[in-house]
Amino acid sequence: MFRFLIEKYTNLTGLLVPITAFVVGTLTAPKFQAVQTPDGEKIFMRWLLLKGVREVG
Repeated sequence: MFRFLIEKYTNLTGLLVPITAFVVGTLTAPKFQAVQTPDGEKIFMRWLLLKGVREVG
């Protein structure tokens, strides 16, 4: 998605388009982490657009 948007709305060409899309995608992607708790293993998620850490499962 970011590659299409960068290619369409910026003047970048060539190899800069996928590199920029990769960096933007990496920064905006949610981060997941599995943590061992006394209740068992739980998965937590942190995202740039959400405040704090959320339990996924």
